[in-house]
Amino acid sequence: MNPLQLFTWLADWLVYGGLGLAPASRLGLALHFFVEDVSKILVLLLVMIYVIAWLRAGLDVERVRDALARRHRLLGYGLASLFGAITPFCSCSSIPLFLGFTYARIPVGVTMAFLITSPLINEVAVVLLWGLIGWQLTLTYVVVGLLAGMLGGLLMDGLKAERWLQPLVQEVLAAPVAETQAREAIQLGWRERHGFAKQETLSIFLRVWPWVLLGVALGAGLHGYLPEDFFHRHLGGGQWWSVPAAVALGSGLYANATGVIPVMESLLAKGLPLGTTLALCMSTVAVSIPEFVMLKQVMQWRLLAWLLAYILVAFTLVGWLLNAVG
Repeated sequence: MNPLQLFTWLADWLVYGGLGLAPASRLGLALHFFVEDVSKILVLLLVMIYVIAWLRAGLDVERVRDALARRHRLLGYGLASLFGAITPFCSCSSIPLFLGFTYARIPVGVTMAFLITSPLINEVAVVLLWGLIGWQLTLTYVVVGLLAGMLGGLLMDGLKAERWLQPLVQEVLAAPVAETQAREAIQLGWRERHGFAKQETLSIFLRVWPWVLLGVALGAGLHGYLPEDFFHRHLGGGQWWSVPAAVALGSGLYANATGVIPVMESLLAKGLPLGTTLALCMSTVAVSIPEFVMLKQVMQWRLLAWLLAYILVAFTLVGWLLNAVG
């Protein structure tokens, strides 16, 4: 069993078994979504931040940061996007790693490349998509996802996005690490690393967990109560404005890449144009209201607005292109 499926089993047992709600009911769908994602994200938040903090305690952070920030920035974007592609996380589940990278002083553009790509691509979604639309369009989807992450990282560094992080994060990024301190960090024992990682994990977790609950609650409401045929009824005509409208609507929803594939299949079967469908689903898995609620803890509104604008423009162009080719 995939470890992430344990959270699905927990939600099944609690919502459908314990509370006796029907799987097809709106309340059942919403509550199941809430239980599964809250448990998954909180566990990932604890585990991922602890692991990254434990590794960071013995890492020459300045050397890594210097390599990514100056000499190999394009390589950094590419590696971050590839790492995002092989991690099976949705947009909100990517937040723990994003926070860990940020507090590890990795450049903002590199962390943003990971954040954008991670929810867009995973191996299960690629296999399902291959069977649905063929290898050519699946490859196009993967390449677009990787390029979206890399170009997003390049844009954020070009804008000097670190100035729009929250003050506490800016202080962490700006604080110098002395050479002697870096050498001492590498020599820390297991107990010292655990102490550092524990303190770091609790500090971040206590600040973020209420926003996890709020964000997932918003996503659960949309998941359970939005009519299934909403998109086909309003976006199925193929008009030019249907693509940006689909991207805007998708950005307010919340799903992972694997879960959205059956939705894509249904929309395509009902006649929704390919470009509109992909634009809708890519925006749904790449950005969401719950994700933005959590990201507000590390980003100021201006940076969140730039991120949203970039996704709206990038996926709209992709949708128009695919509709024109189709």
